[in-house]
Amino acid sequence: MKKLVIIALVYCFDSPLLLAQQYDRNDIDIQEFIEDLFQVPDEDINYDDLYETLYQLYSNPINLNETTKNELNSLFQLNINQINNLIEYLDSNGPLLSIYELQVIDGFDRTTINNLLPFVEVRSPGDHSTRGHLLKRIASEKNNYLIVRTERVLEDQSGYLRSDSSRYLGSPYKIYGRFRSSHSKDFSVGLTFEKDPGEQVLIDHDAKQYGFDYYSYHLFLYDKGAFKSIALGDYQMQFGQGLVLGSGFNPGKGAETITTVKRGNSGLRPYTSALETSFMRGAAFTYTIKNLEITPFYSRLKQDGIIRSEDFGGDYQEYITGIQDVGMHRTYSELASRKGIQEESAGINLTYNDLKNSNLQFGATFLHNSFSVPIQKTPNNYNQFEFKGDNNYNASLFANYNWHNFLLFSEVARSKSGGMAIVGGFMGSLSPIVSMSFLYRNYAKDYHSFYGNSFGEGSRNINEEGLYWGIKVTPSKRTSFSAYYDRFKFPWLRFGVNSPSQGYEYLLRAEYKPTRRIKLYAQLREQAKEVSVSTEGGNLHVLENGVKRNYAGNLDFTANEIFTLKSRVQFSTYDLSGSQTKGVAVIQDFNIKINKFTISTRFALFDTEDYENRQYVFEKDLLYVFSIPAYANQGTRSYVMLQYKPTRKMTIWARYGRYDYRNLSSVGSGLNEIEGHTRSDVKFQVRYKF
Repeated sequence: MKKLVIIALVYCFDSPLLLAQQYDRNDIDIQEFIEDLFQVPDEDINYDDLYETLYQLYSNPINLNETTKNELNSLFQLNINQINNLIEYLDSNGPLLSIYELQVIDGFDRTTINNLLPFVEVRSPGDHSTRGHLLKRIASEKNNYLIVRTERVLEDQSGYLRSDSSRYLGSPYKIYGRFRSSHSKDFSVGLTFEKDPGEQVLIDHDAKQYGFDYYSYHLFLYDKGAFKSIALGDYQMQFGQGLVLGSGFNPGKGAETITTVKRGNSGLRPYTSALETSFMRGAAFTYTIKNLEITPFYSRLKQDGIIRSEDFGGDYQEYITGIQDVGMHRTYSELASRKGIQEESAGINLTYNDLKNSNLQFGATFLHNSFSVPIQKTPNNYNQFEFKGDNNYNASLFANYNWHNFLLFSEVARSKSGGMAIVGGFMGSLSPIVSMSFLYRNYAKDYHSFYGNSFGEGSRNINEEGLYWGIKVTPSKRTSFSAYYDRFKFPWLRFGVNSPSQGYEYLLRAEYKPTRRIKLYAQLREQAKEVSVSTEGGNLHVLENGVKRNYAGNLDFTANEIFTLKSRVQFSTYDLSGSQTKGVAVIQDFNIKINKFTISTRFALFDTEDYENRQYVFEKDLLYVFSIPAYANQGTRSYVMLQYKPTRKMTIWARYGRYDYRNLSSVGSGLNEIEGHTRSDVKFQVRYKF
């Protein structure tokens, strides 16, 4: 009765929030959510994986009545104090009766709940609605959909005009399709296919291509007796802090300075992306014995690589210089590398969960990789400690522990080479308004991991040591301040840097929401890295500190349910060897929503003096498409996107975008070069729900 009274009071006194949240979950704008949470675009982040990871959470929402502290940490949204308050509320009052009961829990304000709603739900414990034959459940599932998309650059690119052997063999159209059927905590089945621009659609038994260039498929089953999950087809895995298995999105450094430093121990998840690497193809399952989860896995996947041969004293040996992850097969030379080698991966993860109070989690992971052809990089100074050979293994131990309002986490790993990798840190709530995070990492120059993706400055967990410190202060519901400082060094050489080097990075951000319709923020990020610079004679190289500063100001204004405005200014400077270059971008978005139509537009001006000052900017794009292009040189960028929903089951998108460059006679380079000063593209997409 007490809980019913609480919910009734919430409805009576805060009904605007309730009414505002009566939305269709399938149509929520995940892209807008990502932009609000991670406001530091960067070329080193794989945003396709970011989108896919959040979409997996969205497709399989967490049941708050059966959740754990570790599971809530994987959402990157709640601090330790909020998580502890939620768990304590459940222990004291029993299962939630409504999602809006969150409003009575200390620390759960309107903004927090709105950000959380897409990825959680409230169901009775054990209620998974999994009755009936699987095929019947798939056929009757309301979450079935088919997406078909096509897009192309309108101008003629050099690769399509040439008549020699280096030309693009296919059409300039990109074609993408996805079928997906899923039910939370029951099943997921899907098929994805794609043809990149310039690739062919053909039937070629010798090349083992049947129609489109790329296919991805999976069947997942959840909570089948002692089996927590069963995976067939394409899948990814995330255990510990990602030193061995960290496939998927790694938020890293950004506007959210606290919750994103730790990786979530999310285990198996379906792979549905069009990225043609960083996943496994085979079978895996997670089996539960009381507090212990056992996850064995096996994968056999064809990878891209150009096979070369070399004479070693009359003995010709084949090798590749590395696995190619671009996934493009447009020319004869690119086709020569298509599925050139076979990778086999096998291993196991053991995870222990303290089910009594969910404060402790620890485990171990082992992974073995073998390749049909050895990898041998072209030797030079900086890659002397890179992986060589046809097989590798990784082993790691990890642990997470909740202590009062602190979460401590760590993982230590070793590869076959003997190289070690260590990461450890904590997140904590010092008070209801102050949160802090700290992380240390040390990745040896000879640590080799093909599926690792832990926190770091570099794109790989190798040759790096660093300390990160983050803080967030929320003095009121309308105001927040956040900052981080990261100090790192590279003990061995890097590409383009001819000696050990170091650097630092920090971010300062202030956000203010005077009303529910207005959001303002200002942000400064400075990054310094040592780079090699030639001396005046050109014979020697010395280390110089390259310092880049990014300034950003943003205003979001929602006039009403129809009109939304977004204004943004970005400015940067880059200092190296006593000289400074600059870059700026001014962006204005205007969005309108009337009945079944949604129109999104942008007009931007940009002026950058060099490549170091390119401006990365989020763009609103089609559903399941994430776009963060770099505005470089001088010119304008504009686009208009139309979304139309003629019926409840069908949604149509159309988008036109255009760059107009000043003082350029051609755009792009190589086979992508366009004569003239413009580059424009069109996209069209249809989604149909079954």
